[in-house]
Amino acid sequence: MSKYEKCRLATKGIFAGLASLVAFACAAPVATSQSSGVTTAAYAEPSQDNLLSEKTVKVSAHVWAIMGWPNIGIIVGENATLVVDTGLGQRNGAIVAKVARELAPNHRLYLTTTHFHPEHAGGVLGFPPGTLLIRNQVQQDEMDRHGEEMIQRFASMKESWKALLPGEQLRAPDETFERELRLNLGGGVTARLLWFGAAHTKGDQLVFVDPDKTLISGDVVQNKVGPFIFGEGGTAASWIAAVDETAKLGAAHVLPDHSPVGDGSLVQQERSFLVEVRDRALALQRQGQSAEQAGRQITAEFKTKYPDWKIDDLTNFVKAAYAE
Repeated sequence: MSKYEKCRLATKGIFAGLASLVAFACAAPVATSQSSGVTTAAYAEPSQDNLLSEKTVKVSAHVWAIMGWPNIGIIVGENATLVVDTGLGQRNGAIVAKVARELAPNHRLYLTTTHFHPEHAGGVLGFPPGTLLIRNQVQQDEMDRHGEEMIQRFASMKESWKALLPGEQLRAPDETFERELRLNLGGGVTARLLWFGAAHTKGDQLVFVDPDKTLISGDVVQNKVGPFIFGEGGTAASWIAAVDETAKLGAAHVLPDHSPVGDGSLVQQERSFLVEVRDRALALQRQGQSAEQAGRQITAEFKTKYPDWKIDDLTNFVKAAYAE
């Protein structure tokens, strides 16, 4: 039995939406890629059971990444460092914080999260006292409503995850923002924390780094991974709108959270795929097919049409298109 099949079985019958989320996170990644001439290390299939590595790859002049589950972004300016995402639980958070300190000792440390799911935000307490936690208000609202519930559900799904999620894992942010917050990290390095609307979740957040033109895209833009709208998250239209806003940034490098680094073309690639799925769904809706029927048909069609993509099940994105 493959690792992917085991992961699917582990989630069966525990909360359908969460099961699909974990299937997405267990996705086998696609091939090694380059980001505008910066070659990353080979993107080996990340293990959801092991701790994050302390190894980093350089994405651009001021951005490093720990490639794993999820990919962690570390932006280093002259005076301060921003970490994007924590890993699952305090032990992973402590590893990420240690790596950030080794890259830039004695810097002021900032932390932000791309969305409220535990492998992205459940390691906050592993960071040292004095770390300034910032996230957008929509994401924080999701965290307040569902953060502890999601941690408990992840802990109930696998013993290895339970071991990483003992007790309290969350704390209140030091600062929230509405649509954009700019962090001056020193030496001309600026990190723009951005909320462009709901996509995978309501509070999906991106980070854009100047002068590198590097986008840390969370789930909003992936590298050949089919979209999944979780729970109360976005709609087909809102996800496409978020990608349209992202395109205006003019990224040269893109670090997604569950797929390999790529160049700025990933943004248009994401948009084209989303629009194609939505338009196909609407065509089948006009023909009288149910959303479930259309979802199954489109999933099969796109798996054939895009064999190098990781496509689990497009039904919930199709349902979102039908509902608009």
